[in-house]
Amino acid sequence: MRTLVFYDISDDRRRSKLRDYLRSYGLRRIQYSGFVGDVNPHDRHVLAIEVRRFVREERDSVYIVPLCGRCVRLCKIVSVKPVSIVEESEVEVV
Repeated sequence: MRTLVFYDISDDRRRSKLRDYLRSYGLRRIQYSGFVGDVNPHDRHVLAIEVRRFVREERDSVYIVPLCGRCVRLCKIVSVKPVSIVEESEVEVV
């Protein structure tokens, strides 16, 4: 299931480690502190447990948001350059 992960981590070192950790899950960066990718329910559960080690300060947080297919299709992105949470290879033109 398409999953958005975005975070606010106060410490630069922990933030960098979290970024690398999310990339190891195959997530791709869509914003400075935002990633998207396909994560199955089990891995999303494991991810939620594992990212806790990066959250140490009161103001630190990590959001893991699963998106159903309808939500992905209805998603609107406002940007000067073309941006998508769907890879071009995943789009079927009929």
